[in-house]
Amino acid sequence: MLTLLNLLSAIALLVWGTHIVRTGILRVYGSQLRRVLSHSVSKRPQAFLAGIGVTALVQSSNATALLTTSFVAQGLMALAPALAIMLGADVGTALMARVLTLDLSWLSPLLIFAGVVLFLSRKQSRLGQIGRVAIGLGVLILALQLIVEAARPIAESHSIEALFASLTGDLLLDALVGALFAMLTYSSLAAVLLTATLAGSGVIGLPVAVGLVIGANIGSGVLALLNSSMQSAAGRRVALGSLLYKLLGLFLVLPVVHPLVEWMKELDWSAATLVIGFHLAYNGLRCLLMLPSVGLMARLCSLLLPERNRDVGVAAPRHLDRTTLDTPSLALANAVRETLRIGDLVERMLGHLGEVLREESTEAGREVRRLDDDVDALYNAVKLYLAQMPRDDLAAHDSRRWAEIIELAVNLEHAGDLIEQMAGKLDNHKRARHYSFSASGLEELSTLHGMLGDNLRLGLNVFLSGNHDNARRLLQEKRRFRQEERRLAHAHVGRLSRQVVQSIETSALHLELIADMKRLNSLFCGSAYLVLEAGEGEGEGEAAAAEADQGQPPVGDWQR
Repeated sequence: MLTLLNLLSAIALLVWGTHIVRTGILRVYGSQLRRVLSHSVSKRPQAFLAGIGVTALVQSSNATALLTTSFVAQGLMALAPALAIMLGADVGTALMARVLTLDLSWLSPLLIFAGVVLFLSRKQSRLGQIGRVAIGLGVLILALQLIVEAARPIAESHSIEALFASLTGDLLLDALVGALFAMLTYSSLAAVLLTATLAGSGVIGLPVAVGLVIGANIGSGVLALLNSSMQSAAGRRVALGSLLYKLLGLFLVLPVVHPLVEWMKELDWSAATLVIGFHLAYNGLRCLLMLPSVGLMARLCSLLLPERNRDVGVAAPRHLDRTTLDTPSLALANAVRETLRIGDLVERMLGHLGEVLREESTEAGREVRRLDDDVDALYNAVKLYLAQMPRDDLAAHDSRRWAEIIELAVNLEHAGDLIEQMAGKLDNHKRARHYSFSASGLEELSTLHGMLGDNLRLGLNVFLSGNHDNARRLLQEKRRFRQEERRLAHAHVGRLSRQVVQSIETSALHLELIADMKRLNSLFCGSAYLVLEAGEGEGEGEAAAAEADQGQPPVGDWQR
């Protein structure tokens, strides 16, 4: 029993070591690895090599799969190069398995000692995280040694012999067991290393070890598919394609596995070396042979996992056609249409805010929160879409329009968040204290709310048409709003001096809402500035801004 516990603890240490290395590398070099993957999409061989390199560093094809599926789900990478990266990831795992089975017993104590010193002395720095990676590598190598030591008495045990006797070399059964073990350990690398160690200790035979190795690859594919279950259909296709490639490899090797094993037995190598060599050769040949077919596999996965329109949940973009990114005028027109959709959502949020203010609906607050999720989703889609446009090649007019779109999208997203916060304040205040505004106070807030709606619609019109007269009118409305909010704030203070109970109870909330509305108005009126600057020179835009704001720039004009 103690021997079995020793083996299980050594296996757990192996899994923990791979986890420490993977998370440590991602913490230190995560952004660089993401950049390498996202830029390696122009050619399939380049994507294949990127998959090998990244997986060799993080020692986990699952981590590479998570990065790649997220890129495809966000539309930053096409499916075919993503599948090439996943094929490279399988080769990267095999290469690391070969490296880690070398005689590195001298390296383990050195890595652990140096890693602990670095991590404890520089814990919050990059050097400290590199020390964490060194600890993980040392623990991983130490775990392999412990597995060898624990497996020796197990190999001589008749009960354990009977347990492994059920694995008789049936490739499909052995592959199933290998897949389950890779899923339990969350690492095909750990499963392969353990298989090689058990084979070297005589616990399992070579035919069984070969089946377990092939199954471990399939298990990593199943893990990647499970991890991508929350992604869009585009992201899930990457994991599906990778899994199909691994299943295809199983059926391709099935007819030749027995003569191959007999040939391997004739080689003058240890069983552990044969297992690792088979793993490397199998993955290398399989992935190289399948690399030219990534285009066909991408089409097959698109057929198996088509995009489906969702009637519930977060809103999806309708107009961001990525095939038009090489045609700036069309791409900018698409971005304009989607940004106007965000404006329509913010206008609906503003309407529901009025219902919360006047206590006309109990569901209005929940609807504001739902619409804010839609605004955030569309804003992120527009932002990523514009980020993919080659700005260096844009004409001056298109570049200016690009800036107008991103500025309005940012302002509308901020406005959505602010409206959600205002609705939350109203809900919490009324639910917790059961206070209500005075008739005069509610009328004042409703007046400002109505002016906000008018200015939002005018601001969207200015953005769409670029009309200078409307832009100047919008700045005049902004100035009028500021004068009105000051007047109403003073009127509220006057009611306090007259000891109006409702005004005293809601005073803090009342003044906070006025300040929030002032910020909202600045966000809605921001589209006027770039229009005026673009049309008749910056002088007019600056003069209009100074006149409207009396020397104070608007909150939302982050680019000015």
